[in-house]
Amino acid sequence: MKVGVLMGGISAEREVSLNTGRCVIQALEQRGYEVIPVDVREDVAARLVGIKMDAAFNALHGKFGEDGGMQGLLEILRIPYTGSGVLASALAMDKVFSRQIFRQQGLPVPESVVLSTGSFDPGEMPPGPSWVVKPSREGSSVGVTIVKHPDQMDEARELAFRYDREILVEQYIDGREISVGVLDDRAMGAIEIIPRLDEFYSYQAKYADGGSDHVFPAPLDRLSYERACRLALDAHRSLRCEGTTRVDMMMDKKGEFYILEVNTLPGMTTTSLIPEIARGAGITFDELCHRLVQGARLKIGST
Repeated sequence: MKVGVLMGGISAEREVSLNTGRCVIQALEQRGYEVIPVDVREDVAARLVGIKMDAAFNALHGKFGEDGGMQGLLEILRIPYTGSGVLASALAMDKVFSRQIFRQQGLPVPESVVLSTGSFDPGEMPPGPSWVVKPSREGSSVGVTIVKHPDQMDEARELAFRYDREILVEQYIDGREISVGVLDDRAMGAIEIIPRLDEFYSYQAKYADGGSDHVFPAPLDRLSYERACRLALDAHRSLRCEGTTRVDMMMDKKGEFYILEVNTLPGMTTTSLIPEIARGAGITFDELCHRLVQGARLKIGST
């Protein structure tokens, strides 16, 4: 089977995607696949027309790869692909819209306000004393700031607006960072992240060696662990996601969970959470990649 691994891209997460792509290529070759690396740039449509592949392994992150754009192109070219479809990818990437769906489904999310460029009313701030400011459509904690004093808000907004025209200002949940891996519509398990190089799971904490400690399974009591997995699966299903996703959430001091986002194309690097969760569930990295390829399909007009 000939598999094209789409990697790189033109988003702020290009380097992370290249790293993910290299790891996926090695794993698929170990499983006997014929692999075609595809470094995605602006000419990707023309290049894909000339490449004969049985399926595309989407190893892109961020805009134009994770937000439904690449998924739509693959649908048009009739190339089966891994992961979620156009709608699920677009919804999950947009934190504003995904939060609306989560609320409609009764899933807990932090209180937040949406800001557009140039608009800001301090009176509409969610409960304090601290807040998180983030772009609506970015990943890997790009453009995210924890604001502990109102005087820091302008700088945080300016940073977030560099990456998107809409940003979220949400209440800061003081507690534990928990991520749940979902594969083939089943929760694989929950992992706790303890940042070392920053006060939250920032870009540096995610990808630098020693940036964070990961504890799997997350040291929660049985009921809390089961609730985290159930909430993650509900969030995954509410957006109609497929393949593997990583659902990030916070657990506050009272033991209440708050869903932050669903990552439809989570990192697959040596420091990434999904491979670690899968390994803890008895699934090797090459088996994980193999299962994703076996689930590759067109989502529009298919059965």
